[in-house]
Amino acid sequence: MRRKPVVRAGLSALLVLGALSGAGGAFSTAAAATGGDTSAAKPAAASAPSATLVRALGKDLGLTTDQARRRLSQEAVAMKLEPKAKRAAGTSYGGSWFDADSGKLVVGVTSAERAESVRATGATTRIVRHSAKALDAAKARLDKKAGKKAAPAGVSSWSVDPRAGSVVVRVRAGHEGDAAVRAFLRDAERASSVPVTTEKAPAQAPTTFAAGTVGGDPYYTGNVRCSIGFSVQGGFVTAGHCGQKGASVSGWDRSYIGTFQGSSFPGNDYAYVSVGSGWWTVPVVLGWGTVPDALVRGSAEAPVGASICRSGSTTHWHCGTVLAKNETVNYSQGAVYQMTKTSVCAEGGDSGGSFISGDQAQGVTSGGWGNCSSGGETWYQPVNEILSVYGLRLHTA
Repeated sequence: MRRKPVVRAGLSALLVLGALSGAGGAFSTAAAATGGDTSAAKPAAASAPSATLVRALGKDLGLTTDQARRRLSQEAVAMKLEPKAKRAAGTSYGGSWFDADSGKLVVGVTSAERAESVRATGATTRIVRHSAKALDAAKARLDKKAGKKAAPAGVSSWSVDPRAGSVVVRVRAGHEGDAAVRAFLRDAERASSVPVTTEKAPAQAPTTFAAGTVGGDPYYTGNVRCSIGFSVQGGFVTAGHCGQKGASVSGWDRSYIGTFQGSSFPGNDYAYVSVGSGWWTVPVVLGWGTVPDALVRGSAEAPVGASICRSGSTTHWHCGTVLAKNETVNYSQGAVYQMTKTSVCAEGGDSGGSFISGDQAQGVTSGGWGNCSSGGETWYQPVNEILSVYGLRLHTA
């Protein structure tokens, strides 16, 4: 961020988008005057979670302090274990998820012969009928059909559920009988080689979380306010619906930060903003006083069922769990693919902000339904995909 104000409201400046402010963003403040070379940082060993983080997670998930601390420790093990277990499963891999009751990573396998190899890694197994490759292929066919002809507004989203071994289509309450919805479901079933099931979604349609300019610690593109995601070499990543390529970006103090160097929405919802003019990047996610500002040490992917927290410039810090991956969200502007769904709430202005699990960056806030008073669900665009698309390196502590 800029070198003028160094602390403003507890690093609120850092936060241009708060959530990511350190971790991803333009941080006006400085946690860091660490001017950081985003390309040189090496991941450090994970540190024990702070007492305030443990309490905040416990509050949002209804856990005691001891339960929250134990769960964070179990999830850290599961994140490290998942790539090894997937390799051990080979072509038999049927997806994986974190089981909160046992505290273990569960891996679906289609072959009993591979189960022993997977268990040798420390994971537990479940025999499933369909491989992850088959499930993903079935969903891809549905994505392709929706790309040719927009899904009806009564369909909220669809994704693979490895636990159920099916593609799940979520239909908004009150739209179950719509002719267009019924036709969409019939087409989905005919085109799929795996079961297609339905779930009832809230009546409210999913929307993005950008907002008009209001007070706070945001970044601005025209009259749109969003949040920073994570710091990367030369800038930060955020949501694509917050600005188009070439758009100018200003910080919380309205000074110039940089420019959108790339942006994709719909289809995807990610963007890369360059940083200059006295602003710099830091590997921090703003805790907004709810928890200490979090250092970002990597981007290992959290499994379905794991806890996750979000930081944003409107509603600050909130936590929940990962509900689904590779979900297609049917926004009014068009479908967005390969999203991760969570039980974390968000509101307008939180778009682009950081999703983090422990000290591992997960993604940038896209949209959802509900609010942080009555609850809701929020999707994020996985950060590793963004880094790969733009050839970026995450700034880590």
